[in-house]
Amino acid sequence: MIKLILILLVVAAVAALLGFGRISGAALTGAKILIGDALIVFLLVILGVVAIA
Repeated sequence: MIKLILILLVVAAVAALLGFGRISGAALTGAKILIGDALIVFLLVILGVVAIA
């Protein structure tokens, strides 16, 4: 998931440099959603709610 977040951030940066605002915004929105999901999963693992088998 972290790899996909980094890819989306790079796509957003390149698109912003080339002047593609909508593509940059969409990539940033996707990255923000994935960062939120990753943080929630991380916190659940830390708190022990999710059992790691």
